[in-house]
Amino acid sequence: MTPRLKEIFNKEIQPALKDQFGFKNIYMAPRIEKVVLNMGLGLDATDSKILKSCEEDMAKITGQKPVTTKFKKSVANFKTRKGSNAGLKVTLRKNRMYEFLDRLVNIALPRIKDFRGLSPKGFDKFGNYTFGIKEHIIFPEVSFDRADKVRGLDIVIVIKVINKEHSFALLEKMNFPFIKKGDN
Repeated sequence: MTPRLKEIFNKEIQPALKDQFGFKNIYMAPRIEKVVLNMGLGLDATDSKILKSCEEDMAKITGQKPVTTKFKKSVANFKTRKGSNAGLKVTLRKNRMYEFLDRLVNIALPRIKDFRGLSPKGFDKFGNYTFGIKEHIIFPEVSFDRADKVRGLDIVIVIKVINKEHSFALLEKMNFPFIKKGDN
């Protein structure tokens, strides 16, 4: 079954972006390639029970088993050792990516306490959008009572695009709640 957001993207958003920017065909319009979620655990990554519970939470949120990331260098000030666990990472593509983005925009982000919107300054020079979430428990799949500690998530949306303005227009059409100019 095709995800709802993917159908909307193919039928409405992509043709609208083609017309808005004057592209010759719809394949020149910006599109999302992948979504990468990262949960850094710091010193908690050495504890196997905490790592396992975080792994289960990430798997529930994304519908895919996360990969355990390792430290590349030993840094004494951060108490890190080369090769030890650093955190968890998941890369979502195709249908799972669209399902996750739909849940993120319509269910999870509105559940954030005192949420005013996402910053439009999170775009890099390639048009990718990055933002952080302070509480992973905003997702309904994660039980608030079962979570031992509230953890943060970094979300990177990789977009195939010509420039930042096209990326912003794409995410705006996908109903991402950006802060409007003049709002504080």
